Amino acid sequence: MAADDTAADEIRGTARGTAPVPLSVLDLVTVGAGSTAGDALRTSAALARLAEARGYHRYWVAEHHSMPGVASSSPAVILAHLAAHTDRIRLGSGGVMLPNHAPLVIAEQFGTLEAMAPGRIDLGLGRALGTDGATAAALRRTDRLNEGADDFPQQLAELVRFLDDDFPDGHPYRRIHAVPGPVQGTSPGGVQSPHRPPVWLLGSSGFSARLAGLLGLPFAFAHHFSAQNTLPALDLYREAFRPSEVLDAPYALIGVSALAADDEKEARRQVLAAALNMVRLRSGRPGLVPTPEEAEAYPFTPMEREFVDSWNANVVHGTPDEVRAGLDELQKRTGADELMLTANAHSGEVRLRSYELIADSYGLPAPA
Repeated sequence: MAADDTAADEIRGTARGTAPVPLSVLDLVTVGAGSTAGDALRTSAALARLAEARGYHRYWVAEHHSMPGVASSSPAVILAHLAAHTDRIRLGSGGVMLPNHAPLVIAEQFGTLEAMAPGRIDLGLGRALGTDGATAAALRRTDRLNEGADDFPQQLAELVRFLDDDFPDGHPYRRIHAVPGPVQGTSPGGVQSPHRPPVWLLGSSGFSARLAGLLGLPFAFAHHFSAQNTLPALDLYREAFRPSEVLDAPYALIGVSALAADDEKEARRQVLAAALNMVRLRSGRPGLVPTPEEAEAYPFTPMEREFVDSWNANVVHGTPDEVRAGLDELQKRTGADELMLTANAHSGEVRLRSYELIADSYGLPAPA
């Protein structure tokens, strides 16, 4: 099956400067202690403008719930906000947790985003909870959570049908249309573009890797919190890949925790604070991202210290040169077609500075 060149061009980025592959941004809209969600969203707008100016390829936000330190519970709303603050950079979800939503709702939301920012929207989909089980049950109004994950291929197929407006005759949804969407172009006097956002599958294990391969879709792997599964999942994706109308060859990006600072000591301070935030989250005490000073004074238990060391071993951090070398090595080791960088830090200024330093280290375009 031959791939559509336009669809493939929307997926495959172009490496800029001396970067080995395209560089992109994953934003969790983190909220630090002493800051508000409004502060975090203003940082996101500033970061999206910076990413666009410096030649990052795409900018994604991820769905999370019931986490005080992560203000990205509504990706579609945030993406509309970011679309109003940018002109060229691709924007998308990394991702929407599809089992939390009716496929028609997602098709309508992303059809609206496509109308706002034509040709710039990506729809990344995951099958995980994006939260704890109780919150997922409240979102889905059911406690049958495994059923939602098991039904993911069917939900995905339904969503794609809504996006393409091509349910077959006799299907109960044949007369239901996602609007904005292709139906407007087939209505009398309609001039709606049939174009719709490319679909990506996201994963942290093998399920979505295999499914993305079988469907010939692009795949994004969460290396930043599942590093031990990265190589097996990418191998599985590539082995399972079948050419489609979307892609004629596999395309895989990986999410990478990366933080650059002007000196190595400051980078270590910042990632320690982010690691303390993860300690609290994993022990059922989610909160705002602590300050580096709080993290330095925190009495880590031996078990917590072991977790922190293990967690930070997968965070590429240090001076710009050290981060560039770490990213180059990771890309070479994984063969990733794109690196999507997430900088988790207490301060928005620190996050902005990190992306600036990484752009400088690769010689990405200077801001106009």
